[in-house]
Amino acid sequence: MTGLTAGKRRFVMRQLGDAQPTVWIGKSGATSELVKEIALQLEKNKMVKGKILKTALSEQEAKEVARQIAQQTCATLVELRGHTFILYKPHTK
Repeated sequence: MTGLTAGKRRFVMRQLGDAQPTVWIGKSGATSELVKEIALQLEKNKMVKGKILKTALSEQEAKEVARQIAQQTCATLVELRGHTFILYKPHTK
């Protein structure tokens, strides 16, 4: 959850705070196809809101799953609240 200024974190939170998740992680977990989809959404929108379903948490905690996805997509984990997470990745120049 580091790497972002407080102002940028507030901006991302305002943008996605009330939005519905665009990605759901189910019992299969963070599959390579799901990570590719998240990477595509980050490339297009810079931000992704995801929800981890309880069936995906049999072996890992939500924090571990969200951090793993953030690491695989080279994104920043902005917030994790319950089973919902927000990722941010600025466009590369």
